[in-house]
Amino acid sequence: MMGSGMKTLILNGSPRANGDTASLVEKLVNSLYGNSHIVNAYRCDISPCIDCRFCRENDGCTIHDEMQEVYSYIQTCDNIVIASPIYFSELTGRLLDVGSRLQRYFCARFFRNEIPVPKTKKGAVILVGGGDGHIEKAYETACILLHHMNCYNVHEVVYSHNTNELPAVQDEKVLQGINSIARFFSS
Repeated sequence: MMGSGMKTLILNGSPRANGDTASLVEKLVNSLYGNSHIVNAYRCDISPCIDCRFCRENDGCTIHDEMQEVYSYIQTCDNIVIASPIYFSELTGRLLDVGSRLQRYFCARFFRNEIPVPKTKKGAVILVGGGDGHIEKAYETACILLHHMNCYNVHEVVYSHNTNELPAVQDEKVLQGINSIARFFSS
């Protein structure tokens, strides 16, 4: 897959434009071949799902915002990354808002018996935290979101723990993980 045609979607759940998560996303983008599209959950115009149930019987979403562009990118991209700080052992609220709009894909599959995203993708999860080290719930949620976008081949989680003491970009193990994701995506 190596080459300039590779497309990667990155869902960044960090509220901090220059924080640890953003710095790891930047490192990853600089290591990737091809094009990357970053959706910053705290700075995009994407509303959460309102459970109007339109997508139970119809393809599409009644909310017309930046998510329409994300849906298009999901259809054509090769890789998807979910990057987030961990808040109370979970992905950030705004990232969950964006993720709730994947309800469209859930309904297509389970109510209309359709395959909403036919192209398979590779996925990765980058988590950042300074707390108690519990990443299981956040990772599980990220994998559920990836699966709804047809990412079942998911790289081992890359997790920067202890960011209260060591910035993520100084964590050698995490930087090796970022490079490993780039290699995984290009293979």
